[in-house]
Amino acid sequence: MHTKYVIIGSGPTGLGAAHRLKDLGITDFVVLEKEDRIGGLSKSFVDEKGFTWDVGGHVQFSHYKYFDDLMLKALGEDGWLKHQRESWVWIENRFVPYPFQNNIKYLSPETMWKCLEGIIHVYKNPSTQKPKNFKEWILQTAGPGIAEVFLFPYNFKVWAYPTEEMNAVWVGERVAIADLSRATKNVIFNQDDFSWGPNSTFQFPKKGGTGSIWEAVGNIIGRDKFKLNATVEKVNGPTKTLTLAGGETITYDHLLSTVPLDIFTRYVEGLDPKLVETAQGLKHSSTNVVGIGLKGKPSERLKTMCWMYFPEANSPYYRVTVFSNYSPNNVPDSEQYWSLMTETSESSAKPVDRENLIRDTIKALIEDQLIESEDDVVSTFHKAFEYGYPTPSVERDGILNAVLPALEPFGIKSRGRFGAWKYEVSNQDHSLMQGVEWANRVVADVPELTLFFPDTANAMWGK
Repeated sequence: MHTKYVIIGSGPTGLGAAHRLKDLGITDFVVLEKEDRIGGLSKSFVDEKGFTWDVGGHVQFSHYKYFDDLMLKALGEDGWLKHQRESWVWIENRFVPYPFQNNIKYLSPETMWKCLEGIIHVYKNPSTQKPKNFKEWILQTAGPGIAEVFLFPYNFKVWAYPTEEMNAVWVGERVAIADLSRATKNVIFNQDDFSWGPNSTFQFPKKGGTGSIWEAVGNIIGRDKFKLNATVEKVNGPTKTLTLAGGETITYDHLLSTVPLDIFTRYVEGLDPKLVETAQGLKHSSTNVVGIGLKGKPSERLKTMCWMYFPEANSPYYRVTVFSNYSPNNVPDSEQYWSLMTETSESSAKPVDRENLIRDTIKALIEDQLIESEDDVVSTFHKAFEYGYPTPSVERDGILNAVLPALEPFGIKSRGRFGAWKYEVSNQDHSLMQGVEWANRVVADVPELTLFFPDTANAMWGK
């Protein structure tokens, strides 16, 4: 069987590619999905008690008109709920508004001064050296106080790797830089400073969680274009032939892989074994999503909160989302129930006791004053995703620069959150557009923007 355009994976990248091919009037394509549902890491799940859960705290905001138009087409104007971001950091038994760097006035006087003194140190002793890693970047931009109090412990909990093992290229709009004037003014005038960042407003589906978006996009593309339960076992690069489990073969002209790059290179016959070995140096962390369905209603202070960050060591999770606030349909009956969704990272550098994670999560939620009693818990959910975050390690760019071009002579491009391994362009909008731009490139030779120029792509936010 010959298919001109073959796409492996039905997450946002694969769906973006398929949708764009259809846009361009092309019908000779297929999307291969190893699972029995589409959506990749943007699927949603409904537990036995009727609570809906996402694969982590997805929110919808965008840098691209194409993405916005497709979201509207997928769910319609009435299919979305609009939200003003309200995010907080739980530290020293209190909530500090995010971004932490701008709101240190909420801290105890001793901690506030430690943070402010660190920012002053940075201003008095500016570094002339380009940071070699994320740890150096933090110290050069935030100072030792904020680093010690928040950024070091929090980033280890998120990434599951020490900050010195990560590069600083990815940071861009992802981390607020400490500003001495802004922080001092907020302290002196007792001002709140909430609005930083590209997702200060966002939208969320009324029904079905994030997964409902991508199911709808699949319907727009046409379900006949998807082959589910189709696991790719090998790809013969020189002959442009892939083999599925069960023995079926497909020849192709152009192949888009969204499979994690380290895994995918092991499938490709004809690739230099040294490059395969190089690709194994890419780092990633796993994500444990724990959902806690609760009876009653959230406390007064949680009623408008979106998500919270947790740098302290008592809790396994780094982020908690008040998921019932995103949509009342995320719970069986919003008059009787509400829900919290937590995320806990895991790696070889940060092991997790998965067997007891639900128990440990509930204990920490009580300690962190988010729930009053274990008796309020009516449903629990736990799902571990081996590939959760593509770690922007110090070695990453060198590996990508060697491996990605080596696939191209075989008509293969590897794109998406783990296909291209660039965290800085792996939100849902970025991922979809990597697929769209792949289609534009292979069909019309239009250069790709998002993957190769992340700063430019992210600067388009709000344009």
